[in-house]
Amino acid sequence: MKVPRPWSARAWLDTAHVMIGLPVGVVLGGLTVAAIAVPPLLRRGMPWFTRIQRSRFEAFLGVRIPPVNSPSELRSRATWRQIGYHLLSPFVSLAAALLVALTWSSAVVGLLSFLPPRFQRPPLEFLFDLRDGKVVAAFMALGLALVLLAPLLARGMAALDLSVARTLLGPSRSELGQRIETLTESRAGVIDAADAERRRIERDLHDGAQQRLVSLAMNLGLARATLTDLPEPAREAIVRAHEEAKQALKELRDFVRGLHPAVLNDQGLDAALSGIAARAPFPVKLRVDIERRTTPTIEAVAFFIVSEALTNIAKHAAATKAEVSVRRERDRLHLSVYDDGCGGAGMHRGTGLRGLAQRIDAVDGSLRLSSPLGGPTTIEVELPCE
Repeated sequence: MKVPRPWSARAWLDTAHVMIGLPVGVVLGGLTVAAIAVPPLLRRGMPWFTRIQRSRFEAFLGVRIPPVNSPSELRSRATWRQIGYHLLSPFVSLAAALLVALTWSSAVVGLLSFLPPRFQRPPLEFLFDLRDGKVVAAFMALGLALVLLAPLLARGMAALDLSVARTLLGPSRSELGQRIETLTESRAGVIDAADAERRRIERDLHDGAQQRLVSLAMNLGLARATLTDLPEPAREAIVRAHEEAKQALKELRDFVRGLHPAVLNDQGLDAALSGIAARAPFPVKLRVDIERRTTPTIEAVAFFIVSEALTNIAKHAAATKAEVSVRRERDRLHLSVYDDGCGGAGMHRGTGLRGLAQRIDAVDGSLRLSSPLGGPTTIEVELPCE
């Protein structure tokens, strides 16, 4: 825990949180005791009481305590945890406020101990002789120590209050676990839907636009070969159109293969990665050791990782060779992409590696990058197989 400085805003916010917590806790605790006898009033008032306390933590500590699912159901454990906090809060706040107020006030008294002899004429009736310089120095030293201690004490009391509030006002561990499971399932559904949408786009492009471009290129090629008696400008226009159609067809095929190749669905990751390695502008040594296939989503992510990594190597690494290794060990898929290029790759230097990291994070995988200046570069990825 970082110790706030006595003059920092954090120290005063912690102190204000503790001191304001006392009247708020006493008032809400009394209202809770009164409302327990009237269940309808308790049912309506408890969400408001809890909202006030949550706003206090957010305003002074900058911490948002997540709400619970059924705050108005008297039979729920969440409601009774909230009731317990409002009944316990006055006692916690009283102890915290007394300690913090006593520490700050004692610090002020110690630091100002040299003033009484100047404003009161002898005889001075105190337990200690404040006309003695040693006594005043001891008081001021104690006051300085308390000034340094007070922010730490306020921070500790605020942390104690926050811990109790998180336990009783926030969701329980079982509720958090259920929420995490729900979010995990929702994320998996979104990833599967996105992957299915990519496959649909690939299929539509392959069966629609790509076939039309093939037909257009064939017709232009036929016209180019047969219409030899046309004027030279017309023949040049046909030739240019034919070449543009072939280039557009090539780019569309590359795009479709990068989007979601059909061979990945039909023959698996080994065949799909072999196609990528064969099209690379440098030698790629590929090793794939997968006894049984993973889920289509993980296969798609692994294909994208290798495809994007080889594309980045071709664009930026000036490499003469690369090695790709894919193996499955129990429930983890391990990928490694190595190149002998110039190195210096980093997450902050472009969107390619950030895109890889985002894809990997989406399926709870991990990424390790080693790329010193001068090379070589190694990307190691672990993906869950299910």
